[in-house]
Amino acid sequence: MALYFGLGRQREFAVLLASGASYLMLGALVGLLLFLLARGWRSAVVAGVVVAGVLWTQVPIFVSDGRAAGGPVVTVLQSNLLFGGADVDRIVRTVRDEQVDLLTVEELTAEAVTKFETAGLAALLPYRYVEPGGYGQGTGIYSRYPLRDTRKYDGFVMGNLGAVMEHPQRGPVAVFAFHPMPPPLDFAAWTAEMRRIREILDATTGPALVGADFNATRDHTAFRDLLRGEFASAAELVGAGPLPTYPTDKRWGPVIGIDHILIAGGTAEKVEAMTIAGSDHRAVLARTRLDG
Repeated sequence: MALYFGLGRQREFAVLLASGASYLMLGALVGLLLFLLARGWRSAVVAGVVVAGVLWTQVPIFVSDGRAAGGPVVTVLQSNLLFGGADVDRIVRTVRDEQVDLLTVEELTAEAVTKFETAGLAALLPYRYVEPGGYGQGTGIYSRYPLRDTRKYDGFVMGNLGAVMEHPQRGPVAVFAFHPMPPPLDFAAWTAEMRRIREILDATTGPALVGADFNATRDHTAFRDLLRGEFASAAELVGAGPLPTYPTDKRWGPVIGIDHILIAGGTAEKVEAMTIAGSDHRAVLARTRLDG
């Protein structure tokens, strides 16, 4: 039992450390430079091999895959509201200015739902499926197009939602808003919930869009597992790099990218992150294009 606990704690530490793996990899470049300056040629060769590995894993996220799609554009906005305290007026302005078609929000409270209504979100995105809650439990999907087959998935601590959006040109498009537990709060729950999300995505057919605070970066195996099938990261499709989104309420942030938009049956043409006052996450905006 003690051995199992020790291995479990080691695995948890490794997962948390992976959140900043991209920054740790920069140490390989520094090490190579120092070895060269010290003329430690053998060590420099080893460091060079490590640097090559770093470049192999990191450079592709800055390069667009060049994929094209011939279907309609669907603009997606993903935002964590920090217990409903985010600037909903800014979010609604972004929906209007960027002609957003699908908005996914986490940590949605009943008060935030009312604020969205007051700010005029219903005139822009008239269809919604919301499950507000206290603390970080609430989640919502707002859409320009009709939603059907709405569902709140079991097996999660917080609200994780799915629906089918009826696009007038493309037909049914599966849409999701996910928010697994943060691993520092409950590592076992995060592991199980990421596995559950993978099962949900693996069972999805046809075009699909995901907006989520996964509490995971691209350096986490649990996140990369979500991309092993039909789904791709919008940020990686356009070569947007690590796209840090958290935390924005610290002077030294944001430093890690845990908010993501995924797409199946299409591609992404533009992805950017934007600061929303009152939230500790940056929102992510993606202009996606579905396959024809």
